[in-house]
Amino acid sequence: MATAVGGYAYTGLSIQGHLPSGLGQFALSMLLLTLVLHLAVRRWAPLADPLILPLALMLTGLSFALLHRLDLAYAAKPFLRINPAGADQLKWTATGGAVFTVVLITLRDHRRLQRYVYLTMAVALVMLLAPAFFGADQFGAKRWLRLGSLTLQPGEFVKIMIAVFFAGYLTVHRDALALTGRRFLGMRLPPGRNMGPIAAVWAISLLVLVFERDLGTSLIFFGLFVVMLYTATERTGWVVCGVLMAVFGAAVVGSLEPHVHGRVQAWLHPLDAFTAEGRKAGISEQLGQALFSFGSGGVTGTGLGQGHPELIGFAGNSDFILTTVGEELGLAGVMAVLLMYALLAQRGLRTGLATHDPFGKLLSVGMASALVFQVFVVTGGVIGLIPLTGKALPFLAKGGSSMIANWLMVALLIRISDSAQRYRDPIPVPDGNSSSPALRGKHHPGPATRP
Repeated sequence: MATAVGGYAYTGLSIQGHLPSGLGQFALSMLLLTLVLHLAVRRWAPLADPLILPLALMLTGLSFALLHRLDLAYAAKPFLRINPAGADQLKWTATGGAVFTVVLITLRDHRRLQRYVYLTMAVALVMLLAPAFFGADQFGAKRWLRLGSLTLQPGEFVKIMIAVFFAGYLTVHRDALALTGRRFLGMRLPPGRNMGPIAAVWAISLLVLVFERDLGTSLIFFGLFVVMLYTATERTGWVVCGVLMAVFGAAVVGSLEPHVHGRVQAWLHPLDAFTAEGRKAGISEQLGQALFSFGSGGVTGTGLGQGHPELIGFAGNSDFILTTVGEELGLAGVMAVLLMYALLAQRGLRTGLATHDPFGKLLSVGMASALVFQVFVVTGGVIGLIPLTGKALPFLAKGGSSMIANWLMVALLIRISDSAQRYRDPIPVPDGNSSSPALRGKHHPGPATRP
């Protein structure tokens, strides 16, 4: 709370010379949000990991400060015609907090989700492919569905639904995937009949790339499946197959799909956008401006309110919000943000290690991996490591779909973490072959289990 409110106040002092007029209302909103979510966890998931919620709130609070800074910068440049995003972000965060609370109240056991894995996957496929046929084409990609005055980005929810499906599917079929196959060059490759799932996921990823021109969602979707498959089977053959298929598919689509090909060219030659040939080819200046932003920020940054994030244009508060961090908070600020994401993912992986049921393990690993993949594709795009993907940084960038989906993910991690701690103490049983007690596969029943 201190970071969020302090950053909000400092931005107003730096740019306007006085405290923002809505500082009191903002501080009260942050207090209520933090208090309600904290009490919800204390009441319905008291044994959950104590760092997951504070990390999510810290990133969300930093988002408010950054969006307020960007709103002031865009307001000074009315010709950009960019609407303020801070008020909407607060509204969507409150909605995400409500979803978070409802999930904790209604989902008392995460294993109930395993009953609906095929239904979940069917809904996920419909949501994933719907933008290709009914979606709105914005900024060269078709990843949004328009519902009246609102726009929905189904891909943000699909990554969680796919993690649920993969966790349930691999829990049932992991032995068949892990124990069969032939050895080749020291690796046990999966048999042909078990290549069906990975081939289907690969084909769907290519369809998303071709019809929706959404590179980020395809990478997250396919990478999530490969990681969960390796976690369930511990076979490097699946990873090798997955990487080769991803490289081949990306190379083919990148050379044939004009929008994806344009992003690859902008990645290879980002500064060509400032030449006459680059402007004629339609290369965007955003990546070049982002590199200048990171360069001018140095190690400690120019200070909140002392940079020029408006030069990025319309994507400064979504895809490129990390450039504002890099310019005004410097390399130190970027590393702090990335470490918060890394720590949040680590707590998700730790939750998976502490959970006894296979479904909970895979679901925790899947959601933590989805977070890591999304941060990687966004950060890698804006720093020039990989082509731009158009995805938003979780919690930090503006977006209602992203904010609600991220708080849903946090709620599921907290529920699994609470269940892991509630049933973590095994019953020691004397072992006839040893003087030390052995552990039977039975645990103390918690208050929610039936005899």
